[in-house]
Amino acid sequence: MNKIFFETIKAVNGKIYHLEYHQKRYEKTLNDFSIKIKYDLRNFIDPPKDGVYRCRLVYDITKSPHTICVTYHEYKKRDINFLRIINCNDIDYGYKYESRKGLNDLFELRDKCDDILIIRDNLVTDTTIANIAFWDKGKWITPRKPLLMGVTRARLLDDGKIFEADIYAEDIKNFTKVALLNAMIDFDIIMQNKKDIFC
Repeated sequence: MNKIFFETIKAVNGKIYHLEYHQKRYEKTLNDFSIKIKYDLRNFIDPPKDGVYRCRLVYDITKSPHTICVTYHEYKKRDINFLRIINCNDIDYGYKYESRKGLNDLFELRDKCDDILIIRDNLVTDTTIANIAFWDKGKWITPRKPLLMGVTRARLLDDGKIFEADIYAEDIKNFTKVALLNAMIDFDIIMQNKKDIFC
C-alpha cells in the first residue's frame, strides 16, 4: 500500500491559506494509519513573499518518524471549461496519495475536454483535481461520497455555503450551474452554459 501522501497548500505573498484544514486532514491520515507522532505543519512552511504559490507538502509514513518535505511552485490556474463524464467503479482515492496513477489513467480518457468528472457506482464524485458542486433549487450541493474529502469542501460545509447530497449521474442534466472546489481555486464557478460543460 502506498504510504506517501501530500497536501497542496495555497500561499499568496507569503500568506498561507486555511492551514488548519490541511492540518486536520494530515492528522486524520496519520490516525487512520496508527501514526502517533504528529507535527505542526506551520513549522515546515515558509513560502516566497511575492506571488501566488502552490506549497506541496509531502509526508512519508514508511519512515519512522515520518518525514515531511515542502516544495514551492508558482501557480498558474488551469482553465477548466469542459468535463468529460467517465464511469469507473473501482477507482479509490480516499487519501491524498502522492501516487495518482489511477486518476492519471482516467484523465487520459478526457479526449478534447479539459478534465473528467468521475462517476462511481452511478454516483457523481470528483474531477481529477477538484471536488464539484451543483446549483440546485437555491443552494449549492456537493456529492456526499466524493473520491477525496477536500479541504475547501470541508471548510465550505462548515460555513454552511454548500450542502451534501447523493448526486446520481442522471441528475446532472437538472442543475443550472457547476462549480469546482480545491485549495488553489477555492470555489470556482464554471462560466459556460451548464449544458455545454459536459462533453
